[in-house]
Amino acid sequence: MFQQFKNIDTAFKHIKLFSYILIFACIAISCFAVWKSYQSSDNFKNHIYILANGKALEAIAGDRKQNIPVEARDHIRTFHEDFFTLDPDDKQIQATITKALYLADESAKRAYDDLKEAGYYSNIISGNISQQVQVDSIALDMNVYPYGFKCYATERLIRTTSTTTRGLVTQGFLRNVSRSDNNPHGFLIERWETLENKDEQVKSTQP
Repeated sequence: MFQQFKNIDTAFKHIKLFSYILIFACIAISCFAVWKSYQSSDNFKNHIYILANGKALEAIAGDRKQNIPVEARDHIRTFHEDFFTLDPDDKQIQATITKALYLADESAKRAYDDLKEAGYYSNIISGNISQQVQVDSIALDMNVYPYGFKCYATERLIRTTSTTTRGLVTQGFLRNVSRSDNNPHGFLIERWETLENKDEQVKSTQP
């Protein structure tokens, strides 16, 4: 009889242990399922669908910190292209300069005012000169905020009789601002100045 009670007690302990293991396994599976669902939700939020030509194209959203150097260089490049790319048309000049001034502080506005006062834009129009700029490289210091940069570019002044090539070097700093339609990267160029803008080559276009 005592052996029977002993067997019942042993069986009860086994059942109790099995129940604990089963409960622990259920809790672990539930926690794993909840964790995976949150992970899937986060991954879903990082997927963006863009509608193009009636088709949904998938893009993946990334952390801005990963894209700061790329966005900063594109901001600098866009500003220089808008500020220095000119055609002999007053409305075109005003339009591109206005776009550029949204990307920089009053230092760019002062540079524009100085050029305008010196008759630079009037000479562009009266001389039927087209000015083009190509950004060759951008040195960007991301270790100190605001981020310092130096931009190296090539300017071409195209006249009817000749093409003048200039070496352009500018420098300034970038600080973070709110994004907008006029400033999609969310940067502002400040303390911007031209270090060098000198003729390197004059090529005649006459036969």
